[in-house]
Parts: sequence; structure tokens; C-alpha cells
Amino acid sequence: MDPTIPPRFDTFNQILSASLSGRRFNLLLMGVFAMAALLLAMAGILGVLAYSVARRTREIGVRIALGASTRNVLGLVLRQALITAVIGVMAGLVGAILLTRTMRSLLFEVSPNDPVTLLGVTLLLLAVALLAAYIPARRATRVDPMVALRYE
Repeated sequence: MDPTIPPRFDTFNQILSASLSGRRFNLLLMGVFAMAALLLAMAGILGVLAYSVARRTREIGVRIALGASTRNVLGLVLRQALITAVIGVMAGLVGAILLTRTMRSLLFEVSPNDPVTLLGVTLLLLAVALLAAYIPARRATRVDPMVALRYE
């Protein structure tokens, strides 16, 4: 040791925090990318459903002209979105379970197949999908039957 350099004293919490800084940065980076992926998924669902509603304008107009309520039309579009989201979430869960070995080194005191985490993420993704589907579904309820029947 160089006698001209003064000794440095740190608390145990500071030493522990410094030793985990690399892991903390990796997890922060993964969190940022996960939020970006969630926002992109939400935008994708919104775009696909908006396109689907636009293509089905005539059908929705006929349904409204024949007496379908706003609630029925809203349920129709949201049900379609929910079915698509459930299929996507199930495929994602299978992929997550298959790739847990690669994540094991990044997890601290959590099992890679933690059922609470998987359930929480599943519910979050389904909620985001329904939220993204709500805008095109509300737009579908405002279709004027006369305009939709003349549409082509």
C-alpha cells in the first residue's frame, strides 16, 4: 500500500451497493426496454384493431342498423382483442418458461418460474391490451348505420 494515500472507510451498505451496481444497471436497462416493448405492443394492438374496425365498418353499421346496442358492439371488438391478446400471452409464457435459464443469473432471491410474477405480468399484459383496444372499440360504437351502408 502507498502510505501517501489515505485509507478509505465505507459502511457495509455502501460496499454492498457498489458491488451490486453492475447488476442494478443491467436490471434498470432491462426495465427500460421492457417498458418500451410494452408501449410498442400497446401501439401495435391499437393499430391492428383500428384497421380491423375500419375494415368492418359495413358489418358494424349493419349490426347497429339491425338493433345492436353500443354495449354489444363494444363487447364484439373487445372480445376479438382479448382472444388475440390471450393467444399472444400464452405464446409469451411458453417462451418465457423455456428461456428462464438465461435469466437465472440476473435474478436475486426470486425463482425464474415464480408463479406470482408470471401471473402479474400476464394480468398486466391483458390489461394493457384491453386498454389499447378500448379506443377502436369506442370508435366502432359511433359508426353511423347510414354511412356504413353506403360505404364502399
